[in-house]
Amino acid sequence: MRRILREPADALAPAGTLDKALQDQLAQAYAHSRGNAVRMGQILAAEHNLHPPYSTLTRWVRQAELRAPPKRSGEYHFAPGQEMQHDTSPHRLQVAGKPITAQCAGLTLAYSRRLFMQYYPRFTRFEAKDFLVRAAQFMDGVGARCVIDNTSVMLAGGAGPDAVFAPEMAAFARALGFKFMAHRVNDPDRKSRIERPFAWIEGNFLPGRTFCDFDDLNAQALAWCIEVANAKPKRSLGMSPEAAYVLEKPYLTALPAVLPVVYEVLERVVDLYGFVSVDTNRYSVPERLVGKAVTVYKHHASIDIHHQRKQVASHPRLLGVRDARNTLPGHHTIPQRVPRQSSLQAKLLCGQSSVLDAYVNALTKHLNGRSTRALNRLLQLKRSYPSEPFLAALQQACKYGMFDLTRLETLVLRHVAGDFFALGQDDDEPRDDHGQDDTSDGT
Repeated sequence: MRRILREPADALAPAGTLDKALQDQLAQAYAHSRGNAVRMGQILAAEHNLHPPYSTLTRWVRQAELRAPPKRSGEYHFAPGQEMQHDTSPHRLQVAGKPITAQCAGLTLAYSRRLFMQYYPRFTRFEAKDFLVRAAQFMDGVGARCVIDNTSVMLAGGAGPDAVFAPEMAAFARALGFKFMAHRVNDPDRKSRIERPFAWIEGNFLPGRTFCDFDDLNAQALAWCIEVANAKPKRSLGMSPEAAYVLEKPYLTALPAVLPVVYEVLERVVDLYGFVSVDTNRYSVPERLVGKAVTVYKHHASIDIHHQRKQVASHPRLLGVRDARNTLPGHHTIPQRVPRQSSLQAKLLCGQSSVLDAYVNALTKHLNGRSTRALNRLLQLKRSYPSEPFLAALQQACKYGMFDLTRLETLVLRHVAGDFFALGQDDDEPRDDHGQDDTSDGT
């Protein structure tokens, strides 16, 4: 009563009907706001100077019959073991500190509401098979049918009652002991048993949790299903899903003694660097197989590589990453640098003088493996000139980093001027190598 008395008199409409002008204004604002009551109140305030409270505005909408009453979705009752429901939903979360979009796959038993969920980087037929096997193991049995939406992961064509299921998926379901059924288009209420838990997962499981990788994410998801989702009593059941599952378990179809193995066969050629590529990630193989064709068996958790029917490598599968590499020990040998052996010229030059040894080492390092000709020239200079001027020139060349042997020879000649050559003697008196006259008989 206090709330009604506080409302302005001009904002109150008759309890039964609304006048024609107000109905037109409401219809106009409702159309412009696309049925949003908050935006509708803003439009009425801006265009018609009407400021009704939110409760009054929603009452006007009902009286003007602008919004159709909600359709009754109906109730579905299932016998134990009669039906399972499966669906997927994209969720934003953080894995290893990076925000990603992961596909949450869920399956529930329609009678007991027992829930199972797992996360995948993407959801193709390969991931669908892996999930169905895991869900069947978690339930320790399957229902007679599994209701899905009209996803192309399961269907080859058609929709609803006219859906044509992909042969490989239909055969996989038969191997586990159930059949698929697609609901009518735009009828998600038909699988409401699995639709409702997704909002609960986003609001209860994901907030405040951190995940190292997809293995950690799925381990926490499984623990949440067991400890929270299936342990909480439901009002519609009068018990928890886990307690209802005990009643439904005898009616489930038992799993076969041998479950189908989920894998995908890929043909690859080993690249020049010794890797094969699977889902943008690269896995190493022995170097001897470079350029050869190999067969890759992709499992959910591993990558097995075979060549000529023999396994040559087995890698843990990289999930949630792109353009990554995984190299196993021993696949790629690191080439060892063979120490360069001293040449014959270097051996003849070294070991006689520390100055000469230093210059030979510096010259070899400077020429970086192309020092054979230079060492030959240096050896000729050593044999052609006296030792003291030669070493003095080498010491000066080392000081200034001079490795031009033509300039080095010029420097040697400057040091031997007046000693090695008979400079300043008369040119008309020929002399032999020992500085004696040719006319002397040597006695």
